[in-house]
Amino acid sequence: MTINGRVSATPESSADKISRQASLLSAQLQSIRERIYEPETSKTLKTFTSKDVAALLGIAESTLRQMSLDGESAIPDRKDNGRRIYTLEHIGQLREHLARKRPGEALEFLPRRREGDKLQVIAVANFKGGSAKTTTTVHLAHYLAIQGLRVLAIDLDPQASLSAMFGYQPEFDVDDNETVYAAIRYDDRRRPIREVIRSSYFHGIDLIPANLELMEYEHETPQAIAEGHGRGDGIFFRRLAAVISEVDADYDVVLIDAPPQLGYLTLGALCAATGLMITIHPAMIDVASMNQFLAMMSDLMHVIEDRGGVLNHDFIRYVITRHNPNDGPQINVVTLLRSLFKDDVLAPAVVETTAIASAGLEKKSLYELSRGNVTRDTLNRALESVDAVNAEIFRHIKEVWGR
Repeated sequence: MTINGRVSATPESSADKISRQASLLSAQLQSIRERIYEPETSKTLKTFTSKDVAALLGIAESTLRQMSLDGESAIPDRKDNGRRIYTLEHIGQLREHLARKRPGEALEFLPRRREGDKLQVIAVANFKGGSAKTTTTVHLAHYLAIQGLRVLAIDLDPQASLSAMFGYQPEFDVDDNETVYAAIRYDDRRRPIREVIRSSYFHGIDLIPANLELMEYEHETPQAIAEGHGRGDGIFFRRLAAVISEVDADYDVVLIDAPPQLGYLTLGALCAATGLMITIHPAMIDVASMNQFLAMMSDLMHVIEDRGGVLNHDFIRYVITRHNPNDGPQINVVTLLRSLFKDDVLAPAVVETTAIASAGLEKKSLYELSRGNVTRDTLNRALESVDAVNAEIFRHIKEVWGR
């Protein structure tokens, strides 16, 4: 551009500016990840002490020590000071060994599905930002895996927050056709779901990561409906359930981190789910938003049922998150929700705590956080809160399994 005989630079367009800033931020996030996870530049899980393992298994620490001395089951590693340390994989081996050794207590040691038990598919949903949807999903996944269950986590949100919690940066680590979109797309590039499932660093959890290509499903579904992809398992709201059924025997629980909007992906998650967890931050503006979410979801569910969809969830529960039990307005909101929805609101709530915020900075759950990151009391209070919520959800799962 020439102004008064002088050449000036062409102004940067908004699209170019945002693209440049996105690239800058992406490169910086990659650099931060490499520093956090060095030297491997990928996530690893902490180890567990004998005391931790004994508490998880419900046995005496002396029994665990004797098993180690006798060479029974998993042999722990040792630190330089001679203390035994166990990986989560070691704990899984111990669970299987104790379940065989004490058949009367097998379900306590290894509470996996038995023959005839239905795969539990739990969708975690809300379209209000800040409701801790992904935080709830990742903590539940980690908790269930620590209890010995086989978990498949599906990141259905194009923003890929759950994938990031498992150590994946979507633009670097998740290529084209490597999300669940690959298994539910409508064209000839469709892949079996097993091909997009990844083992994670967290023993017992597999992951299907996300990236922006999931938005393609939202764009393509209306055209697919118009072209006749509207019958049987091929209809958009049954496609996710159909591909999950292909790996039914491999898992005990499938967790779906649903997108924060009621699009075709979320409707697929609702139809695939056997249980629904709705996260809610107890502030009046969040409750008002959830009211619109529930109204829209109800309308769309009726449309799906009219098209032959079946929506009979084993349980629907509301999870209070980021709760400050000393905040008067929050207490009033929680009281309102409990008076309206009764037992559908989980009795325990996840408290607002710096421990979860500190863990999030490192893309960790509380179950991965070292005790040096926050004070012991802060971490213990946070764990007590999250454990109580996850134990209640696990109880609902076991009730479905008739236990």
